[in-house]
Amino acid sequence: MLGYAKDIRPMFRGTDVDAMKPRGLDLWSYTDVSASADEILSRLQEGSMPCDGPWQQTTIDKFKQWIADGKSP
Repeated sequence: MLGYAKDIRPMFRGTDVDAMKPRGLDLWSYTDVSASADEILSRLQEGSMPCDGPWQQTTIDKFKQWIADGKSP
């Protein structure tokens, strides 16, 4: 099972965190990411997040699986 701390948080870079924090989303916070997971996934799938280019599909699939598994910390 995927967990936020070991599997998901490392996918976010400092630049991602810096870009989203002014918008009220701390990507290094389990609480924030878990609460916004569906919106984050949607933006990842459309390619508008992260701001410097889309993630590889395997990385998006890992995030999607984390959601499907129940968003374990």
